[in-house]
Amino acid sequence: MKYIVLVMLLLLASGCSEEQQNRISRLGVSWMEGDYRVTFYEGSHKKEWVVIGGKVTSDPQKGYYFFWVKEGGKKRYIQTPIARTVIEEL
Repeated sequence: MKYIVLVMLLLLASGCSEEQQNRISRLGVSWMEGDYRVTFYEGSHKKEWVVIGGKVTSDPQKGYYFFWVKEGGKKRYIQTPIARTVIEEL
């Protein structure tokens, strides 16, 4: 049974357009929506951001978290390495 399902999935994937295949590959990307404190550590350096009502997106294949924050009245896009970042739910 598992073999049949695997063969069917391979046949379906081979018939997909490149855009459809890209959408399927992005399923590995995950996100958390809500309020978070994101802290980046590198040696003795520590940087914190607060994400309110937003989302923190992770892409393990690329090794980064991605998110938007407001700093000084401006919206900024931040990208931090997963290995050196801690996320806390507020």
